[in-house]
Amino acid sequence: MDAMIMKRNELLAKRVICGLEARNMKGYYAATKADALKLALEIIPEGSKVTKGGSMSVKEIGLTDALEQGNYDYLNRETCDDRRKAELFAFDADYFLGSSNAITEDGILVNIDGNSNRVSAYAYGPKHVLLIVGMNKVAKDVDSALKRARNVAAPINAGRFNKSTPCSETGSCMNCLHPDTICCQFLITRYSRHADRIHVILVGEDLGY
Repeated sequence: MDAMIMKRNELLAKRVICGLEARNMKGYYAATKADALKLALEIIPEGSKVTKGGSMSVKEIGLTDALEQGNYDYLNRETCDDRRKAELFAFDADYFLGSSNAITEDGILVNIDGNSNRVSAYAYGPKHVLLIVGMNKVAKDVDSALKRARNVAAPINAGRFNKSTPCSETGSCMNCLHPDTICCQFLITRYSRHADRIHVILVGEDLGY
């Protein structure tokens, strides 16, 4: 990666981390995917009950493979025969893993969900939430973050999950009420009432959508 982009990401990450800490969330910066994986494994104690949503970012840093091969009580919903059981497992997990559709420069998390198991776990349930967020998801403010979530993340994810929504055809949000819509629940996390619950690793590389 270009040295100037790396420097910009590092400086911007410091501002986001200050915002997260002001909101009772813990922020970290990892320059590379490898650094992010190492840090995530330092945060999650061995033996922990762990699961995740459908995050691509978690996969992209190699965390899914590391948990499957390591000493963890890890439940992968994608390989579980009972999808609902896997999703409910999250509410009693030690760590729920995911990403964020967007994050503002002052540390507000913005997420949109269709099935809503992901945003519900972010809001309440698991003892800890660990998010892996590429610097490509940082937005100036909540309005910009919502626009990113609706016009970048949602159309790509609708296509990824083979949903026949208007956005999967046009590439941008049509504010639809289609049965396949994945924009059912909007979660804006501006503060965590419980200290040490939400951890966010910002990664100086593009991750996810």
